[in-house]
Amino acid sequence: MIQVKVAGLSLSNLGFVVLLRGEQDPRTLPIFIGGAEAQAIAVRLENLDIPRPLTHDLLKNLLDCLECRLKRVVVNNLENGTFFALLVLEHDGVEAEVDSRPSDAVALAIRCAAPIYVVQKVMDQAGILLEEKAPGQGHKAEGEKKEGKSISPIQHLKAQLEQAVSKEKYEEAARLRDEIRKFEREHHRN
Repeated sequence: MIQVKVAGLSLSNLGFVVLLRGEQDPRTLPIFIGGAEAQAIAVRLENLDIPRPLTHDLLKNLLDCLECRLKRVVVNNLENGTFFALLVLEHDGVEAEVDSRPSDAVALAIRCAAPIYVVQKVMDQAGILLEEKAPGQGHKAEGEKKEGKSISPIQHLKAQLEQAVSKEKYEEAARLRDEIRKFEREHHRN
């Protein structure tokens, strides 16, 4: 397993993206998430005070009341473009695994100061190399020759499409192709 940290949130034309950067691995795992989950993560990343607990705060409070500890979060699978995660909980020395969406798992891990991991297979499938740029200039893919140009969500989708075709995962390739077409139609309308 590869330990990762939340490297940030980004808003693209396809929605919000949470970036999970390897601590010892040079790759970053981008996961598209919903707006509510992005807000829940951003609230903790920015240390914002909120008057009432959000859903993830409530869940952390429940775990505390039950004397249950979140030991770790594991992004453990990627099927048909959907990421899966596990919450590994411990109560009285006994571990239990609970299925979770990665976005909810990350939001809870931040609140519980629990480590986040990505299994090697998932990082191999969807991890990308990002080159650090000057502050405020974003990231770009390693090897990208376009000077000063950030990697876009459409470039990421096209790279995933190429990878799916090369691995003969044609159903995933078709899904990615459809996402790219939808993105391009919406982009041309604006």
